[in-house]
Amino acid sequence: MIVRIMGEGQLDLSDADLGLLNTFDRTLEDAIESGSEDTFRQALHDLLAKVREDGKPLPPDSLETSQFILPPADATMDEVRAMLGDDGLIPDLA
Repeated sequence: MIVRIMGEGQLDLSDADLGLLNTFDRTLEDAIESGSEDTFRQALHDLLAKVREDGKPLPPDSLETSQFILPPADATMDEVRAMLGDDGLIPDLA
């Protein structure tokens, strides 16, 4: 699956990562709902770090369609809230 981190580029991740990424996504959603800036910052950091760690970067000129688009590391809680769908940033495709 192809994931884009806004401002950084695209990474190719295994579908096996989806469950773990959904766990990070739920933590991020919970932090936004509670209004906890510290928890939000940590959850966003953890989500993006996992994508960077497990993902294989695609070339900058790649034209692959992204299955998910994630906010940049410096995104605000309001910006991320606006990006959330009914299933968070990373819908469970299973």
